[in-house]
Amino acid sequence: MTALGEHTGKVVLPEPLPPLRRMFKHPMLMHHNRLAVSVLVINLVVLGFALPGGITADFAADASLANFALAVLIRRQRLINLLFRLATAAPVTWPLKVRWTLGKVYHFGGLHVGGSVVGSLWFAVFVVLATVQGAPTAVLVLAYTLTALLLGILVTAAPKMRVKSHNRFELTHRFGGWLTLGLLWALVVTRIVHSGEPLLTEPQFWALIVLTVAIAAPWTRLRRVPVTIERPSSHVALTRFTHGRKPFAGSSTAISRSPLREWHSFANIPAPGEHGFRLTISRAGDWTGKFIDDMPSHVWVKGITTAGVANIETLFRKVVYVATGSGIGPCLPHLLAQEVPALLVWATRNPRVTYGDGLVDEILAVQPHARIWDTGAHGKPDMVELAYAAYRDFGAEAVICISNKKLTWQVVHGLERRGIPAYGAIWDS
Repeated sequence: MTALGEHTGKVVLPEPLPPLRRMFKHPMLMHHNRLAVSVLVINLVVLGFALPGGITADFAADASLANFALAVLIRRQRLINLLFRLATAAPVTWPLKVRWTLGKVYHFGGLHVGGSVVGSLWFAVFVVLATVQGAPTAVLVLAYTLTALLLGILVTAAPKMRVKSHNRFELTHRFGGWLTLGLLWALVVTRIVHSGEPLLTEPQFWALIVLTVAIAAPWTRLRRVPVTIERPSSHVALTRFTHGRKPFAGSSTAISRSPLREWHSFANIPAPGEHGFRLTISRAGDWTGKFIDDMPSHVWVKGITTAGVANIETLFRKVVYVATGSGIGPCLPHLLAQEVPALLVWATRNPRVTYGDGLVDEILAVQPHARIWDTGAHGKPDMVELAYAAYRDFGAEAVICISNKKLTWQVVHGLERRGIPAYGAIWDS
């Protein structure tokens, strides 16, 4: 182990990639955005094929519903776990470039964004055509109401608006989404009734059945479960769960104190040979602060545990985990499982005081050579340099960074633009 806060000396970073290759590593061109654009491109191709025959209101409605289906289904927990399972099935003997790309599987949220935006655009086309074609009044009232609702959801989901008022975004997305589904049901049934066609023969009817089941499924597993909480400091709560099946390493659980309001996801920390699992919850806002100060005896959980970014570790022969503060939580289950040779770089303030001797000793038991930087004693380090030094010395193939948004982007972009595979959360939920 590198002594807590021990300085490792100046690190010379490798030269950046050539301009053209470096351009594709820019955050604006990350895979999340590429997937969103790909949805738009596919829809433009469909539009191009359909234009010669003319676009009807029915065609626009079908296209809109297809894109909304993509947006909803790509967020389903079981599908997410399947995507990770498929992407990480590649053996480490495959070329690094291929595995590097497969590791970006967690950018699937780009399909959600693309489907939502393009589906809304198709719906706007449907509204215009339905108006021009003189659709029944009931259809138009529902259509225009839905248009206003979709616009409100899109506005609150814009990145700047979401950061400025995340609670409003979450509530609008949840209740607005449910209301949208209800209005879609009303609109589709009304249109089918007016057309005189049998309800059960219409594809839109069955598509809505699938979407309704997909949206309702996680809520069928809603339950209130007991928790045991240890608070080593005013900054951290170590929360232990003993309900249900033991989650897999690298998964996350969403918890809430009020199930119709806020939900927050945290990495599960199952320990080999122990029942249950833990969550590391650090003070990072009003909700977590209240959780630490007023520790509950029970919390709500729903759905199933879901794969997180660090699951891509199995694509590589060796990895470096870079964490700051409570980012150690998502790293720890992988370090404990020891499925892939790994080296930990952890920068945090007074680790033993903040997280307790028990947790630090548990980390050092599986990571005796961990490079732990005490920011309380030595200030904030250059995390890109620390990450690269560990990557170079350990002979790793990839770096996985778990930190706040700003630092994660610094590390991931700082390494990728130098030709080093790097991964970290993209805060697209």
